[in-house]
Amino acid sequence: MKWLMNLWQTLNKPAKYLTLGSISLTAFVMGIIFWGGFNTALEATNTEEFCISCHSMESKPYQELQQTVHWSNHSGVRATCPDCHVPHNWGRKIARKMEASSDVWGWVFNTVNTSEKFEDKRLEMASREWARFERDDSLACKNCHNYDSMKWESMSKLAQKQMKRAAEKDQSCVDCHKGIAHTLPDMGTARAPQLIAEVGTGPSKFTNEQYYFSALTKPLFFSAKGDVEAGTLNVATKVKILESKENRVKVSISGWRKQIGAGRVIYFDFGINMLTAQLSKEAAKTEGVINGFEEKEDEMTGLKWQRVETTLWTDAEYLITEQQPLWDYARTTFRSSCSVCHTQPDEAHFDANTWPGMFQGMIAFVNMDQDTQALVQKYLQQHSSTFVKKEH
Repeated sequence: MKWLMNLWQTLNKPAKYLTLGSISLTAFVMGIIFWGGFNTALEATNTEEFCISCHSMESKPYQELQQTVHWSNHSGVRATCPDCHVPHNWGRKIARKMEASSDVWGWVFNTVNTSEKFEDKRLEMASREWARFERDDSLACKNCHNYDSMKWESMSKLAQKQMKRAAEKDQSCVDCHKGIAHTLPDMGTARAPQLIAEVGTGPSKFTNEQYYFSALTKPLFFSAKGDVEAGTLNVATKVKILESKENRVKVSISGWRKQIGAGRVIYFDFGINMLTAQLSKEAAKTEGVINGFEEKEDEMTGLKWQRVETTLWTDAEYLITEQQPLWDYARTTFRSSCSVCHTQPDEAHFDANTWPGMFQGMIAFVNMDQDTQALVQKYLQQHSSTFVKKEH
């Protein structure tokens, strides 16, 4: 420590022979050298060569990029890694570099050094990038793609219609163009990676006799190990866990069915066409699968309804403990996606049985996967005038 103290004392001594001008000039030159070195090092990390020097980046994302229009196209303009992942604005660039320090941690501890590890983390990494693009209004895309410079007449009529609406509100590109440069996360039966990234896949262990909610549309099975499907469990449906075996759980599903046909569609409540589960014909006819209770007649339609309960098996994943995160995601999606064409109506503007028809008429104009569609429709029904008791 002695040499360090001596250095400090030397630096603190007033100059005997140097003039103020020479000190200022020296400081200026040193500043240029420092800034030049800093900027040179910064720009060195903003190259494609630097990005793919990490094996996990070269072996997966870089290979995927080479199969897309961003790599090879009729104009010969190629987008490199930093074009999309490093902001051009200096302030945002520095902030992004600080965020990227976590990548060094991942590199040191081999977080995604194998194909299997990379696929396990793909959803997490993609969701983080989508959120960043959303936060920045897809500024990285708009550095090259400018709404004002688009040649509308060269687009198809549908693309022209959609893009003009997007231009009017300066919409974020990633709202519609996920998977444009890299492979989308493999979610198996899931078609809503952002939804799952937000609400989670559910706990690893379940408590019997407790209620859970389906985060996605899921297949139902007759047994804990068999692969014969007995129907479908709809998204955001409340189920009671009765038993757990390896990667499946036995669930109890309650609701109402119409006394027509095989009566295999289970609805949320009497007289309300909000889907809970749809059983196969075989399951609906199998003794003991559906237990019936009270019956009521709908005065408006003349149809008889029966309160029922069914017990079947489903995969343990995508069952979460709370329903509110699903409604939060659905509300945000409805208010962002369904305002592209016009101001969307209030959730309580229609009743539960009117919303499906109204909502299906909007689907052609928005970019939603099937699970998200089902969730948003169910959210609208659950928060309709039927339940909130508002007058419109």
